[in-house]
Amino acid sequence: MKFSTSVAFLFVGLARSTNVVLTNDDGWAVAMIRAQNTALLNAGYDVVLSSPAQDESGTGTSTAPPTVLTEPCEFNTCPTGSPPEGFNASDPRLNYVNSFPVDAVSFGIQTLAPQFFGGPPDFVVSGPNVGNNIGPGVIGSGTVGAACEAALLGVPSVAFSAEGVSQVAYTDLANNDTDTVTAEIAAALTVKFLDALLADGKPYLPSGVSLNVNFPNCSSPSEVKFLFTRLAFNLSATDVETCGTDHLPSEIEVAAIDLLTSGCFATVSVMNATTITDVDATTQAFVLNRLPGFFSCLL
Repeated sequence: MKFSTSVAFLFVGLARSTNVVLTNDDGWAVAMIRAQNTALLNAGYDVVLSSPAQDESGTGTSTAPPTVLTEPCEFNTCPTGSPPEGFNASDPRLNYVNSFPVDAVSFGIQTLAPQFFGGPPDFVVSGPNVGNNIGPGVIGSGTVGAACEAALLGVPSVAFSAEGVSQVAYTDLANNDTDTVTAEIAAALTVKFLDALLADGKPYLPSGVSLNVNFPNCSSPSEVKFLFTRLAFNLSATDVETCGTDHLPSEIEVAAIDLLTSGCFATVSVMNATTITDVDATTQAFVLNRLPGFFSCLL
């Protein structure tokens, strides 16, 4: 399929007008977050990275004032005694915060975005996380916690997670091994999803909600099919009607099917940023309608 030059410029122009704070819970120097930073930049987004100095996986919505480093940043990317917040000497848009993911994204929104963008960011990308975050247990995820904090601060956001990736340093990206190839696939899928979600302009999402997106471990982005899902299984709930039913599949159900069939299904769920639970059908419908033709059906 060929696109006209004018259409191509339209999408590039959209991306270039979108200011993004990028964060995670795995730390500022993991391969996954740096691969995502590069992919967003290459797609034309304006990006500032603000992530924890250390791996803060599983810290949920914990928060504390940032402190001076009592040990080096992860992968020795800053020395003991470094300040509570710092940046890469060769690229000041790569920033660490020595605290929890919630604090890192808050710093990105409230301090870094005004510095680099002249105001608040348009969007927050949290992750992709090293490993999936699915089901009711997402409440313990720092990647999800950061995305929800952004939404509560008035900035639309998505928490992305990816299966089949390990906690390796960004310097390993040059190795082109399994971990780093998987990181780059997840980064490409994030850009694909973000391009589609933001294509029709603001408002990108309803106020007070965030999205939870999980990528399967597949060999190329083209194999992945996106499914509209819910966080938790609830047969009594009435969801938005799609694929001939008003009962969305849960993330755990899809993960089980993926495991059995190698179906390469990515899940997309809408969550209340305050409670980190599923939302009502009307709120789900807003997101579904932003992405016409984007989702596949499970059956």
